Parts: sequence; structure tokens; C-alpha cells
Amino acid sequence: MKSLLLSLLLIPALAVAADDAKPKRPGKGGTGQKPDPEAIFKKLDTNADGGLSLEEFKASPRAQKNADKADAHYKRMDKDSDGKLTLEEFKPHPPRKGGKKAGETKPESPKTEVPGPETPKKEV
Repeated sequence: MKSLLLSLLLIPALAVAADDAKPKRPGKGGTGQKPDPEAIFKKLDTNADGGLSLEEFKASPRAQKNADKADAHYKRMDKDSDGKLTLEEFKPHPPRKGGKKAGETKPESPKTEVPGPETPKKEV
């Protein structure tokens, strides 16, 4: 009975330990590191011409998941519409939400006092 109970407790502990021992992929899991865009760009630039064609871009694992979205994303990234992505065009840009640039903080608005309910003045 004791060995059965011990086995039931030991199995989940071993499973958790085995999961922690797996190496984490960059940009995934709990490492907190984002993949290096320059390294990804060089890997995708198979002909080493310094630009990514649509075919090179669509050969990436992420683009292969949804080819239609990959086409649209490529067109958005190709700012000068020359049919090639440069490293600068490929690098991630800050999110559009709020219209802020990376590292930019939201400007403080002037503090104005909100009028509250009038309180009657006490005469002394």
C-alpha cells in the first residue's frame, strides 16, 4: 500500500522535472528572450543577396502556416514596394496601439481637479 501511494506521488514529480529539463526554444516558453531578427533574416535569405523575396519569406515555417496571411504581411512590410524586404523592413516594429514608438512614454496630461459635490461652508 505504501509503495503504491509513493508511486502515485512520485510520477507527477518526475513528469514536472522532465519537462523542466527540456531546452527552451528562443522566443518561446519561459526564456523571455526574443529571437534575433538579423539571424532570422540571414537564415531566410537563402541566396544571400541582402533582401528577402516573397518566395524566401514564404519558405519560413511561420509563413507556411497560412500562405494568404503571409502574402498580405509581406506586402505590409515591403514599405517601398520593390519586391524585396531589406533588414530594416524586416525588423519588428513597435505595436500600433496608442501610436507610440519603442521606448516612448505616454506624455503626462495636465492634472485638473475634478469638481466634486459642493460642501456647505460652516460658519463659525
